[in-house]
Amino acid sequence: MTAFKKEFSTEDIAALEPNEKVALVATVNPEGLPHVSLLTSLQAIGPKQMALGEFSRGLSKEFMQETRKVGFLIMTLDRHLWRGTARWTHFMKEGPEYQMMNEKPMFRYNTYFGINTVHYFDLVETTEREGLPLGSIALSAMKTAIARSGARRKISQILKPFALSIVDRIDSLKFLSYIDGGGYPRLIPLLQCRAADSGRLAFSIGPYGDELGAIPKGSTVAVFAMTMKMEDILMRGVYNGARRYRGVRLGTVDITWAYNSMPPVHGQIYPETELKPVTSF
Repeated sequence: MTAFKKEFSTEDIAALEPNEKVALVATVNPEGLPHVSLLTSLQAIGPKQMALGEFSRGLSKEFMQETRKVGFLIMTLDRHLWRGTARWTHFMKEGPEYQMMNEKPMFRYNTYFGINTVHYFDLVETTEREGLPLGSIALSAMKTAIARSGARRKISQILKPFALSIVDRIDSLKFLSYIDGGGYPRLIPLLQCRAADSGRLAFSIGPYGDELGAIPKGSTVAVFAMTMKMEDILMRGVYNGARRYRGVRLGTVDITWAYNSMPPVHGQIYPETELKPVTSF
């Protein structure tokens, strides 16, 4: 089982400071469903406090202020992970963290945008620094590739080829989020995940199997997929639990909703929404 602690160490704080990392924030939408965003400015600023800088307005900033409960996953360039939960407290448009974030190279030398708001969080709990179990992930990815066709269904197209390509690349990163019994969203690495068909995700139950096993069958989960080219897609769907396909125990998620979080146009891509003409300028 994954062990948690209540404070960041001095070494943790230093490791989480750079913007050059994968930092995901999971929130809860008004319907009580998980939402995941890539927010690389997230960092620890003290043993029990975190902050992130906002440079563009997205759904996650609204959701975190409404429920105040967030989950986070941070992976540094050396493939070390910190995962946990936190509680949103307030935001500021000035102050030492505002200045510190805007002085980082990513924003200091950016002609087009900088940090305009800093959001603050009280840490609830975090894991110790943990490494990715690469051997177990590689084995699970092979099992998923072999068995996923057994979970395929005959359905009309849900995700378009480009969205599917993000999910299906062997080197893309995938993460699953669900809402725990306390109402906090949790994040679990799911790198072995692949597409069984255009509307179903499949993954071997290998690494993090105890955490995946804690997700109630039939609950709504979110899966965030991204490539190193910063192409990403957020999907939400029903978790079917685990069963055997072609002799391999696979978990599956049937996609009910998909969202493009890439600039310049954020928005829902499934179910497809009707295009409306612009009438006000």
